[in-house]
Amino acid sequence: MTVVDAGEQAAHGGAAYGEAPGERRSLTEAEFTAYVQERRASLYATAYHLTGDRFEAEDLLQSALFSTYRAWERISDKAAVGGYLRRTMTNLHISAWRRRKLNEYPTEELPETPGDTDAMRGTELRAVLWQALARLPELQRTMLVLRYYEGRTDPEIAEILDISVGTVKSSIWRSLRRLREDEVLSFGRDEEDAFGELVA
Repeated sequence: MTVVDAGEQAAHGGAAYGEAPGERRSLTEAEFTAYVQERRASLYATAYHLTGDRFEAEDLLQSALFSTYRAWERISDKAAVGGYLRRTMTNLHISAWRRRKLNEYPTEELPETPGDTDAMRGTELRAVLWQALARLPELQRTMLVLRYYEGRTDPEIAEILDISVGTVKSSIWRSLRRLREDEVLSFGRDEEDAFGELVA
């Protein structure tokens, strides 16, 4: 993953009006750079889980880091930066897919299913699960990532996505039901057993 130094971006037009370079800016850049270097992997993982694509995840993370850098001095509680960054990523992702045109069209032909999948374990199993998640609508996938990867509660997810708690609960329930009914995930076994193994 390539992360462009947000400090350089700000120095070329992103700085606040009337801000003179100096010792404060160096301290801000040093704090921000240290924060990003320490948490880069987990932030990238969140971006990837939201987008499902490596390149989109890098773009999303870069945009969120730039936004956070610009607000760095206004964030008084540096312990809350992780939440601020994740919320920024979620909001940017939601804005992007709301603007995106519908690129998928229904088809009568179903994709091929894997042949002998009983031996599938580990990395291959995770890949199949991520493929199933990618087939969910983006809002449902975002809710599942916030719930099961980020550990957010229903009210937190509702606040982040600006929807009601009831909508969150029903959407997550429908998403999990779709995953349980996914033929690729079931491997010809009982739905509950197959799904239980994937999320364990």
